[in-house]
Amino acid sequence: MEMLIGILIPFIGTVAGSACVYFMKNKLNQLIQKLLLGFASGVMIAASIWSLLIPAMDMSENMGDFAFVPAAVGFLLGIAFLLLLDRNIPHIHLDNEKEGPKSQLKKSTMLVLAVTLHNIPEGMAVGVIFAGLASGSQGITYAGALALAIGIAIQNFPEGAIISMPLKSSGLSKNKSFIYGMLSGIVEPIGAGITILMSSFVVPILPYLLSFAAGAMVYVVIEELIPESSQGHHSNIATIGFAIGFVVMMILDVVLG
Repeated sequence: MEMLIGILIPFIGTVAGSACVYFMKNKLNQLIQKLLLGFASGVMIAASIWSLLIPAMDMSENMGDFAFVPAAVGFLLGIAFLLLLDRNIPHIHLDNEKEGPKSQLKKSTMLVLAVTLHNIPEGMAVGVIFAGLASGSQGITYAGALALAIGIAIQNFPEGAIISMPLKSSGLSKNKSFIYGMLSGIVEPIGAGITILMSSFVVPILPYLLSFAAGAMVYVVIEELIPESSQGHHSNIATIGFAIGFVVMMILDVVLG
């Protein structure tokens, strides 16, 4: 049950963000969005270090001075994978005030596809760490796995909103806009579940997969979250959010880990 809750948490974040279409007229408040993106960035960077990279190196202690190899290789592969994914899924920025409904709908549809594909490695990251937790691997705690899932959920909240809100503006009903936003996140628990079901194959190469997930998370933070939260005015709000998120994750890791 704890594992099921853990892999559903990121999806709940997407659902909550998509539900903004029911009680917001235009879009998520910019300051709140910056704070959430900054907080999620801090949590995900901290989780990548303490919940993914450090356990990956701890599991490779038998390699002696080369215990860093699985972590380094997996991390770089995670970065390379997301880099390759981004080359085929260009960034899409919506500007509802300058484009007509048809143009908005076309871009919103592309955004749904882009966010959905980007959510797959995030779901796998959650699946990998919970698979490691289930196997009793050294250095992986439920608190760390939960914190990673919560960090991704916080990131998914504004993502759900930036899908459902433009869809409503382009002429779709609130219900359809909510459903499309929600469906963009359904791949995360599915990806996590498949990864856990394949744990017999996952566990032997767990150090590489944990660090791969860390690379994917760090790439998302650097390429997506930080630039998005730093645009326009009040970028310091995102910095404050990052600091709070990082410290919260650090405290959770020490107190609960």
